[in-house]
Amino acid sequence: MNQKLLLIVSGSIAAYKALELARLARKDGFAVTGLLTDAGARFVTPNALAAITGTRVFGDLWSLEDETHSGHIRLARDHDLIVVAPASADLIAKMALGLADDLASTVLLATTRPILLGPAMNPTMWMHPATQAHIATLRTRGVTIVGPAEGEMAEPESGPGRLVEPPALLAAIRAALASGPLAGRHALVTSGPTHEAIDPVRYIANRSSGRQGHAIAAALAALGARVTLVAGPVQIPDPPGMTVRRVESARDMLAACEAALPADIAVCAAAVADWRPVQDLGRKIKKVPGEAPPPLALTENPDILATLAKVGPQRPTLVVGFAAETHEVVPHAQAKRARKGCDWIVANDVSGDVMGGAENAVHIVTADAVEDWPRMTKDDVARRLAARIAAVFA
Repeated sequence: MNQKLLLIVSGSIAAYKALELARLARKDGFAVTGLLTDAGARFVTPNALAAITGTRVFGDLWSLEDETHSGHIRLARDHDLIVVAPASADLIAKMALGLADDLASTVLLATTRPILLGPAMNPTMWMHPATQAHIATLRTRGVTIVGPAEGEMAEPESGPGRLVEPPALLAAIRAALASGPLAGRHALVTSGPTHEAIDPVRYIANRSSGRQGHAIAAALAALGARVTLVAGPVQIPDPPGMTVRRVESARDMLAACEAALPADIAVCAAAVADWRPVQDLGRKIKKVPGEAPPPLALTENPDILATLAKVGPQRPTLVVGFAAETHEVVPHAQAKRARKGCDWIVANDVSGDVMGGAENAVHIVTADAVEDWPRMTKDDVARRLAARIAAVFA
C-alpha cells in the first residue's frame, strides 16, 4: 500500500514548487492529498493542485459535508506524514503557539503523525527572533525542519528564506518515512571547521572540509534516523533529507547542538577550534610599518563533545567523538575518550592529506577495545560507522 502524504500549501510565492513536489512524490509512489490555506490559494489554484495529486483538494474548515464526518480529524490521522511546503511565518507561528483558526492549523494541532516543514519567507522574517523561537519550539516537539535555503528572493534581496528545491524535499520525505534499524531515532552530527573571528577579515580555523561528517550524517539518514546536521563553514552541499543548521564559531555550534536535543545519537565529527581570540576588535587590525605584530590573546572555546557526553536527562544514549592526531594516534584517542566522557572515539592520523581528501583510515576506540579499520573512502567509513551505531540500538 502506498504511503500517504498530506501536503499543506501555505501563503508564499514559493507555492508553485509545491506542484512539482506533488508530481515528484506521486512519481515516487506516494499518494498525495492537497490542502490549501486561504493565502496558499492566492498563489496555487485548487484545480492545479487537484490535477497533479489526482484527488480532491481540501481547504475549508467549515465545510458542512466534510465536518459532518470530522473531516479535519481524518485529515490529521489518515496520512503517514504531513508536509507543509511552503511553510509561511504565519503558519509556523500558529503551530508553535497551538492556534487553530483554519483547516491547516486545526489539522496540525490534531495530528499525531510526523510533520515535515519547508519554511519559505523573506530573510528578515526568517531571522526575526519570534520566528527563530517558534522554529526552536517545533524542533523540540520533533518536527522536521528542511531548510530554508539561501539565495535570491522574489523581492530584490537575498539571504536565508528560500524554500528548498522539490528534489531535496522529496529526499527529506523519504528519510522521514524510512524504515531501517535507526527508524524513530534522532541523530545529531557536527561537521566541518569553526571560524573564530580575530577581526572582520581574519579568523582562526583549521583544514577540515566537512566531508567525513557530512557522509556520516547521510549514512545515518539512510538507515532511517532523523538527522540534525550542525555544520561549520564548508564548501560542500548539504546532504538531502535532514535538518541542517549552519554555524560559524564554536559557541554557535554548541548552542545549535543544545537546541537540537534530545537526541539518541551524537556524532561530533566537527574539527572545532580549541581556542578563540579573547576579543573580536570589530575592525580590521592594520599593519604598521616598523611595528611588531599586535599580541593575540586566546581563550578556550567550549567543549562540545564533553558537554554532550555529560551525564544528565538529555545525554544521548551513544556519544561518539573524533580525534584528529598527527602522532601516537591511538594512545591520544584513548586518553581523549576518558577525558571527555564519551562512549567511542573515532581516531585518525591527519598528518597526510586526510583533511579535504577522499579517503580515511580510522581506529574505533571504546572503553575496552580498539578496532583498526583499513583505509577506505570517507563514504565507506561513514556507512560502516553508521552500521556499527545501528547495532547498538538493535
